[in-house]
Amino acid sequence: MPEAAQNVLENAPEIRYNPAEIEPRLQAQWDADPTLYAAEPHTGGKPKYYLVEMLPYPSGVLHMGHMRLYAIGDALARQGWMSGKNVLHPMGWDAFGLPAENAAIKNNVAPREWTLRNIAAMRKQMQRIGLSYDWGSEVTTCLPEYYRWNQWFFLEMLKRDLAYRKQSRLNWCPKCNTVLANEQVAGGYCWRHEDTLVEQRDLTQWFYRITNYAEELLQGLDALPGWPEKVRTMQRNWIGRSEGAEVTFAVEGCTDDMSVTVFTTRIDTIFGATSLQVAPDHPIVTHWCGFDEKLRPEVEAMLAEQKMARDTDALGELPKHGIDTGRRAVNPFTGEAIPVWVANYVLSGYGTGAVMSVPAHDERDFEFATKYGLPIKRVVAPYLDTDELSLPYTDKAESVLIESGQWTGEPVLEALEKMAKHAEAEGFGKATVTYRLKDWGVSRQRYWGTPIPVVYCDACGMQPVPAEQLPVLLPETIDVQNVQGSPLASVPEFLNTTCPACGGAAKRETDTMDTFVDSSWYFYRYTDPKNAAAPFASEVANYWFEIDQYIGGVEHAILHLIYSRFWTKVMRDLRLIENSEPATRLFTQGMVIKNGAKMSKSKGNVVSPDDMIAKYGADATRMYALFAAPPDRDLEWQEEGVAGVSRFLSRVYRITMKFAPVLRAHEGSSATEALSPAGQKLLRKLHQTIAKITLDFSGRWHFNTCIASVMVLVNELIASESAMDSGEVSEATQRELFRTLVLLLAPFAPFLAQELWGELGHEGVVFRHTWPVADAELAREDEIEIPVQINGKLANVVTVPAEADKDALLAAAMRDERIAARLAGKTVVKTIVVPGKLVNLVVK
Repeated sequence: MPEAAQNVLENAPEIRYNPAEIEPRLQAQWDADPTLYAAEPHTGGKPKYYLVEMLPYPSGVLHMGHMRLYAIGDALARQGWMSGKNVLHPMGWDAFGLPAENAAIKNNVAPREWTLRNIAAMRKQMQRIGLSYDWGSEVTTCLPEYYRWNQWFFLEMLKRDLAYRKQSRLNWCPKCNTVLANEQVAGGYCWRHEDTLVEQRDLTQWFYRITNYAEELLQGLDALPGWPEKVRTMQRNWIGRSEGAEVTFAVEGCTDDMSVTVFTTRIDTIFGATSLQVAPDHPIVTHWCGFDEKLRPEVEAMLAEQKMARDTDALGELPKHGIDTGRRAVNPFTGEAIPVWVANYVLSGYGTGAVMSVPAHDERDFEFATKYGLPIKRVVAPYLDTDELSLPYTDKAESVLIESGQWTGEPVLEALEKMAKHAEAEGFGKATVTYRLKDWGVSRQRYWGTPIPVVYCDACGMQPVPAEQLPVLLPETIDVQNVQGSPLASVPEFLNTTCPACGGAAKRETDTMDTFVDSSWYFYRYTDPKNAAAPFASEVANYWFEIDQYIGGVEHAILHLIYSRFWTKVMRDLRLIENSEPATRLFTQGMVIKNGAKMSKSKGNVVSPDDMIAKYGADATRMYALFAAPPDRDLEWQEEGVAGVSRFLSRVYRITMKFAPVLRAHEGSSATEALSPAGQKLLRKLHQTIAKITLDFSGRWHFNTCIASVMVLVNELIASESAMDSGEVSEATQRELFRTLVLLLAPFAPFLAQELWGELGHEGVVFRHTWPVADAELAREDEIEIPVQINGKLANVVTVPAEADKDALLAAAMRDERIAARLAGKTVVKTIVVPGKLVNLVVK
């Protein structure tokens, strides 16, 4: 090392790492440049990378659970820029919803004021953390420029019969004081209030016809290999496709419109049907109860029993029982009259609300028939029939029909199709497919949401608000205290309007939209957030979509993710976009756990990133969130871990600052010229680290091991500090080592990386410089360790040249003293040698 450089190193004072000074200073510089994180125009030539983390609800505070989610996305965005991609990395606010309204009631503050104040606070937190969001793409769903397009979409769906209004039995949360969609009920409880049982109420509400897309939503899951299988399985189960047939049974003594239609997946067993079971609130039962004084109280008791079981999520645990109505229905295949029972396990909301009972071939039917002494008739048997077959017999793959009229002897799988066709030809049935998925109820009886753009006129009936009159503005401040029903109904200036058809007096719809409407399409608005003429420009959205990487919690697998897939297909059919799915890849991050529970405000176990940043800095806080566990696993919160990462960053800062005065000189010679053994060893570790981190960013995302590999590299640098001091490692090699180390740190610790980038004499923003490329030759080990096995058990490990072939590996193994001792007196009968992997000696 030149004497002048040596003097610089010896006389330079040690500067301590102070993130409290570095990070705010750099953040102020970054905030001053609105183009820093902005995507380039869609007409450019770079490969695009659209990265979205699920937008948060503006509760006013971030905790470490949020930090982990955003740290993952931030690392991907920064490495994407460094890899030469056109990155769009936006952020917005899921700003409507019950929490804001409830907070208004509790704190006597307007929901709009509460929400916008919280947004400002959370945005400030995100900026202090240093998250790389393009704030020019920001979307706030409670502002008219956004929810106007919710209303526009509603009108478009109304035109296409995808939005409709009907009376239905719906889920009601007494704490939310509003209707819930089926997807918002978990185990009988409200999705927001996990201790509040959901009730059933008959109400007239608005629905989106998501069932029109049920089959496409199901089949589309096969085209999403980049989504977690767990999420796809949850959606398949929720959609719940069942193939079968509907068959109509005429009821003796009733008119044709009082028949009973059943859905069955086993029409092949219909000759074995010995009764029908119907739900206690089936229309035909309601009809009979109108004049049957004996039946009515029994049915009412059963309905009360069902309600109590539903309210306590115990429907599946009800002891199965029924009521014999005394009526009989005619099996259209056999002409036989069979009894009609009311059964407590049949629900009106599933299928047709009626089932045919085939006790010989269904476990539930067998239990019911045995309890009440109903006939049990076997009509399916194995190919090798036997009278001693135990019942119920439910197999069908290797079975045939018996005692089934013209279909006797038919294989079951063939009879299913033939019998359904016969039912359709005769006019009493048809093959059909049913789904567990129900239409999406979008009406909410609360204030803080998108107004539904229809009015009601005594003369003209329901009328849509013309598109040119949008948005229907939500009043900014109203009294939401102690309001019965929808709060908007108590605001005359909102409620009273004119009919767009006749110009007469009319009333506005006072329900607002489910907030999942807002989050179903927000990521399309990100691509063109200032557009006042359309939800977004199609050519811009078509460039960015599908989302390349979507990140968020698995708890949204049914709610948000299925709704957003539906909305995407609707927009495609409106010819706004070309894609059929919103995101190519989905990642569901693990939770942050503290005191044995998911970190959340409701559990009182949150850790504020503000507190951690004040103690250790933003880089250490975010780096711990990435380092403490693989991103798809739960992370057990430990503050000591943040402190440990902070100490590591201090070591990086110290050693880099020590050599920076020398290394910021001109580039000079190549790092690989006249390499010393110490320099070669360091460059080998450097390029091995580049290779590992680059591979992980390509899809595995083992950021914890990425950071660990950087820590190993830094340890190697510190261990070689004296070699660098003495000049044994050239300045050119040192320059390459520290320059690349800083680039590798940039996605994980951007503030420190930027500070050191400047100290090393480089200009510009570190995460806009090119990502380093691993040199395979420099990364190659000169020597490697090879395990040697005897009869499959490890005997020793030998060190050989990395390029050693089979003969050289075998020779090295046989020369090893420990191996030789183990082979004494034995005969090697077979050798298995895999270069670079192992040697296995089979001996007798």
